[in-house]
Amino acid sequence: MNTLSVSGKNWVLKKYSQENLNFFKDNFSLDEITSKLLSIRKIKNEEVESFLNPSIKNLLPNPNSLTDMEKSTLRTIEAIANKDKIGIFGDYDVDGATSTALLGNYFSDLNLDYEIYIPDRRREGYGPSIKSFQELINKKVKLIFTVDCGTLSFEAINFARDNKVDVIVLDHHQSEIKLPNAFSIVNPNRFDDQSNLEYLCAAGVSFMFLVSLNKQLRINKWFKNNNIEEPNLINYLDLVSLGTVCDVVPLIGLNRAIVKQGLKIIKSKKNLGLKTLFDICKIESNPSIYHLGFMLGPRINAGGRVGKCSHGANLLLNKDPKNTFKLASELDQYNKERQMLESDLLKKILNENKKNYNDPVLIMSGENWHEGVIGIVAARLKDKFNKPVILISIDGDIGKASARSIVGFDIGSAIIAASQEKLLIKGGGHKMAAGFSIKVENIYKFKDFIFRKFLNINKDLKSEKPLYFDSIIAPSAVNKDFFSKIEILSPFGSGNPEPKFIIEDLKTLSGRIVGEKHIKSILIGKDGSSIKSIAFNAVDKDFGEYLLKKNNKLFNIAGKLSLNDWRGQSNVEFIIDDISVIKSLKNTVPSSIG
Repeated sequence: MNTLSVSGKNWVLKKYSQENLNFFKDNFSLDEITSKLLSIRKIKNEEVESFLNPSIKNLLPNPNSLTDMEKSTLRTIEAIANKDKIGIFGDYDVDGATSTALLGNYFSDLNLDYEIYIPDRRREGYGPSIKSFQELINKKVKLIFTVDCGTLSFEAINFARDNKVDVIVLDHHQSEIKLPNAFSIVNPNRFDDQSNLEYLCAAGVSFMFLVSLNKQLRINKWFKNNNIEEPNLINYLDLVSLGTVCDVVPLIGLNRAIVKQGLKIIKSKKNLGLKTLFDICKIESNPSIYHLGFMLGPRINAGGRVGKCSHGANLLLNKDPKNTFKLASELDQYNKERQMLESDLLKKILNENKKNYNDPVLIMSGENWHEGVIGIVAARLKDKFNKPVILISIDGDIGKASARSIVGFDIGSAIIAASQEKLLIKGGGHKMAAGFSIKVENIYKFKDFIFRKFLNINKDLKSEKPLYFDSIIAPSAVNKDFFSKIEILSPFGSGNPEPKFIIEDLKTLSGRIVGEKHIKSILIGKDGSSIKSIAFNAVDKDFGEYLLKKNNKLFNIAGKLSLNDWRGQSNVEFIIDDISVIKSLKNTVPSSIG
């Protein structure tokens, strides 16, 4: 099937194997649509059970499969035995905040003395510095952990070593062949790691470290000898799942189990900071990936974006209800400020940089763009144009940049390569996101370098990406029973996209604008089935008029199912991504799917 929509996008049905579909149905007692979705995702026969029922117990590998893990564990046990004060240096995003809180909460449960340090995004930038390590050393810290950073922090780590302070790096960002002179570097993306856990975020790596440390302390009978109850690490999965979802790492393997179990822990509201943030957000339904990625995550991130970088980590560490409420309320307010800053900058860039839109990679710069929001604006532009985007905020003769990429172009590797070519002051990242600083005089050379690198890898890449869909379904399939069949494949996210469907031959029964930009409508099919639908930000889109006008014109809709679960009442609606006005599409799936 190949269809052009109202918005000019090509609709393409994903391919699947009928043989695999039949195998899944016959051997796992699965229905047609679940089996088809498994085939589309190319799930191997032997992986079906673990994919459908991901559990920490079955998917957790030996933590010591990660390079330097055992070495890090033994060094930490030595610090605990000596009652040394521990420093935790974290990044200012959600992954950094959750990783910091993971270690901090664990050390608190063990009654250990520790100090956290989150750098100021604007004044200090990403990663450790001599100044930040000096502050930790001044506070009598004897061992420093860097979480979600440190893999490329050569200067700061050398400074710590010169001052006889060991540094343990827990990170997931890509490395150079040469590594800093840290005591140990646990990073599944370091060049010599063989763990096959490169999909973990920093919170996932930090969790693996706690599994290793906890096991060794148990073997050493440390808990018994010190009359301390051994922590249940499962209870920390709320933080790990939050970091995993918000860092947009693939929801495959262990990550699926982390998020699946983590959502259950979040529901039990064990972490006071998360509970308070949930209440402030007025979330009354069961926790979902949407809540983590689009409601909690942006608020925890907001402090780092507007100048209160430690707020996120402190919220997740706090045990005092009054202080926690204060932190959560401030983060909620900061998020509103962030939204305004983001909106203003996005409009400014779109208005002033139209000449760049045909470039293979959108690399744009401006004087004093707010460094706290250039990353999220880059992500918005990446989604709009389906191209890698790099935004550079210039202050004097130095630019600080955030980059966001698309599947197929490893932006982290590109930035490291540019650093090795001496085009950047410093930089790093992972496949989908990166950051760096650059001398303004080098921006044009850097731009040329990135263009050449991108075009060498993506010679046949089209700027207009097709919309891919899993299946055509009947209008009557928009119900809770069908939704539950799809939900078996959750959690959805990067690496396991939410299933998307096409429904044919509908017309509008009623439509109205909600929240200024969204359209809620009731659609009716030829069989008389009615569908509740919503199209976000559709008022300004080409297809919006079809949802508002009640007429006899037939159209097809494309999008996904959503379950509205509020105060015990639940109903399924269709979230519309696009519309086509072709009367009929071929190759419909068997009627049993509808």
